[in-house]
Amino acid sequence: MYTRYHFNQRQQSILEYLSDQKQARSVSDIEEYLVGQDQDASRPTLVRDLNGLVEAQLLIRIGEGRGVVYNLSPGYRLMRPIDIDTYFESDQDHREGQNRFQFELLDLISQVTLFTLDEVVFLEKHHQLYLDYITTIPEKTLQKRELERIMIEFSWKSSQIEGNTYSLLDTEALIKNHQIAEGKTQEETQMILNHKEAFTFIWEEKHQFQQISLAQIEYVHRLLVQDLNISSELRKHPVGIIGTNYRPLDNVFQVQEAIDTMIALINQKNSFFEKSFIALIFLSYIQAFQDGNKRTSRLISNAVLMAHGTLPMSYRAVNESEYKKAIIVFYEQGNISPMKDIFLSQYAFAVEQFCGK
Repeated sequence: MYTRYHFNQRQQSILEYLSDQKQARSVSDIEEYLVGQDQDASRPTLVRDLNGLVEAQLLIRIGEGRGVVYNLSPGYRLMRPIDIDTYFESDQDHREGQNRFQFELLDLISQVTLFTLDEVVFLEKHHQLYLDYITTIPEKTLQKRELERIMIEFSWKSSQIEGNTYSLLDTEALIKNHQIAEGKTQEETQMILNHKEAFTFIWEEKHQFQQISLAQIEYVHRLLVQDLNISSELRKHPVGIIGTNYRPLDNVFQVQEAIDTMIALINQKNSFFEKSFIALIFLSYIQAFQDGNKRTSRLISNAVLMAHGTLPMSYRAVNESEYKKAIIVFYEQGNISPMKDIFLSQYAFAVEQFCGK
């Protein structure tokens, strides 16, 4: 599983110091500040701390030799450390965050690499583990059986995140044996069946998702919301989100502009992991449809992974409350770190479960 690098107190103080500065600062400036905070360290230790922040894409190093200065990176807003538990100690009316859609986030994401070098190594290591393992499984029926397991787990967990009360075993009985669980609503049952159909579609037609289009997104959404009394058209009216004061765009033309910009950004990225992650966070952020946006984001994100020859995620091990909090942090702060931790951990979990590691 993925374990995020924890920044020490000095590094936290360095970030706070530079966030208050209007220009880049030298090592000597930073050293002087830390002495004043009773956090002084040897010059080699301080340089290691600074190098760690550069590698984490939070700082940029400018110049060479004695002329080197440091400043916040363009990706600092996206990836700065955030304590999610502390953040949610305040209720939604007392948290300081954005309550409107920020188009500049799309532009910012186009300028940066979303995963650090260590994170890229982690993802590629697990991708290779998956590729190596499937060569040892000659029978396509076994691979199909494992993907069916992921589909069942995904249908259950994705629905659970949306408030569905089906258990994993009940979901399996419904999908495999058409057995409706006692005490469940027709809507809950239909939601599970829709997940199955949509997942089966992206599995069988994965080649279509090498490039993303609005037509693909709309079709997957239509599969997910069929027979649930939810419009499959782009949203024309305002919508609120439980647990946050963030309000998505309420103009259909701006919704169209945002989703077109997101699609162009996904298609221009070279890394399929970045493509998948952008779909995961921005389809939720845009809220292009009346309902079913997070479900659609998880399916399209998985479709991108499958289109590029790797394993989809079931999200079986994710805590639904933590998932919702991570999304809200992105809505309100434009910060991808909590959601990125979930993406990294769930991809690793999917591969390790598939490969029996």
